[in-house]
Amino acid sequence: MNLMDILQGQVSDEMLGQLSEHIGAAPEQTAQATNSIFATLLGGLANNVTDQGGLSALGAALDRDHDGSMLDDLAGMVGGMLQGDGQESRATNGLGMLKHILGDRQEVAAEQIGQSSGLSAGQIMKLLPILAPIVMSVLGKTKSSGGLDLGSLAGVLMGSAQQAQQQNGMGDLLGNILGSVMGGGQQQQQPQQQGGDLLGGLLGGLFGKR
Repeated sequence: MNLMDILQGQVSDEMLGQLSEHIGAAPEQTAQATNSIFATLLGGLANNVTDQGGLSALGAALDRDHDGSMLDDLAGMVGGMLQGDGQESRATNGLGMLKHILGDRQEVAAEQIGQSSGLSAGQIMKLLPILAPIVMSVLGKTKSSGGLDLGSLAGVLMGSAQQAQQQNGMGDLLGNILGSVMGGGQQQQQPQQQGGDLLGGLLGGLFGKR
């Protein structure tokens, strides 16, 4: 299961047009930036679930706020957020999600993604809180529809992050953005569930840690 493929499938031409108009960019640039943002958020989440507390917190957030039903009217959700009336719900609070996923690396992410797509950091910062709820909603639907436990969910996340790293030359981009998300810690706690070997093997490549 590749979450990047699922996420890319959620972005219709209509939505891409909405997003492009919102940030004042060509659809091709917006599409490239959107893919990079999805990959970055998957990488940040994959990093978070290497810690048992982070994995448990993610599972609780998905069960509480992200059942995937938002995907049934994604155009309506995005339209509401673009009009400024979609931030009241925890399910659409993109700014809050970014704080948990990327911490203080949001501006670094925006700068790196902007450079790779030809957009400004300001334009990327407008996209990030709109796309974060889509990532969480896809994760929630994947977990519930697939009947995944937390260990399985971690494995899917890590595998998808690895595939995103390899896709379209995103490895260097993700390394630059996510290399410091760990806060400089060299040792990682592994989730006490299945997928531990995958998690440990992926960390070196995805986050530049040895």
